[in-house]
Amino acid sequence: MANILFSGRWKAAAIIVLILLLIGFGLSVYWNRSPDLFNVVKAAQQRVPDGVDPTKVPGSVMTATLAQAVEVLLNKPGGYLSNDITPPSILMDDMANWEFGVVMQVRDLARSLRNDMSRSRSQSAEDKDLAIAEPQFSFPNDKWIFPDTEGEYKKGVKAVDRYLDRLANGDAQFFARADNLKEWLALVSRRLGSLSQRLSASVGEHTFDEGTAGAPSSRHADEGSQQQIYSKTPWLHVDDVFYEARGSAWAIIEFLRAARIDFRDILQDKNAQVYLRQIVRELEYSQRTVWSPVVLNGSGFGFTANYSLILASYLARANAALLELQKLLAEG
Repeated sequence: MANILFSGRWKAAAIIVLILLLIGFGLSVYWNRSPDLFNVVKAAQQRVPDGVDPTKVPGSVMTATLAQAVEVLLNKPGGYLSNDITPPSILMDDMANWEFGVVMQVRDLARSLRNDMSRSRSQSAEDKDLAIAEPQFSFPNDKWIFPDTEGEYKKGVKAVDRYLDRLANGDAQFFARADNLKEWLALVSRRLGSLSQRLSASVGEHTFDEGTAGAPSSRHADEGSQQQIYSKTPWLHVDDVFYEARGSAWAIIEFLRAARIDFRDILQDKNAQVYLRQIVRELEYSQRTVWSPVVLNGSGFGFTANYSLILASYLARANAALLELQKLLAEG
């Protein structure tokens, strides 16, 4: 009789464990889906005071999009997962890396808003709310307690919303100048260039050290022949880089869509709208559904696809158009 009871308890325990595993798997699949892109104008309309048209107030759409992107990050299915310490979240490193990609773009735009777009010149005073928001978004992305990352990011969103309200009421400044747009686009370009290189390293590559190119008088510590650098992403980290790049591209798309509205006069004067549309189009391709349960890492011309190289090609093409746009903005 005791053996029967003991066996029954083990069966019940096994069934409970199996149910929990199935629930955890279902949640991980649902939570691992990246959020859809949102409409930046509608998001801005919901965040500005009633009766204000955000498309008529320079800076309102970009500012609202910044706050909205962070809220999507915090409120998507499963919430913010990068700092979770319980299953299944702790095992979902793909989504954590996607979140980190978004966070990096949020930090860059917040820095640009604080240091450039909201200031008339280098000697002018910085905006009081943006001076709060930018450090909040720079808080470590994986702290789960005392204070937690979500709480700090929410404080940043509140500060951005205060700036947005004052912007709509005429009590804050936003300077939609070509030089300000160029400075932020330079940050975006550097991020895209780095991500493209890291994605390409999924198959390993030899590159020459170009650090002293164009500087005849510069010298290496090693006086030998030109140095070659070999870089290859460890196979356990290939998917990490892939999803970080996807998250960055998601945020850049939203911010560029907002910039197309807030800087429309500058872009029209430079006849640069086509470049911006092309950049967004290339980045939108990077958001296509990944049907494989794993990030495939075949060789460049092998039997299986290499998802990292495909994504790198989209980012590289977007970055090429971005560089052309910067040159156009720099011209008088």
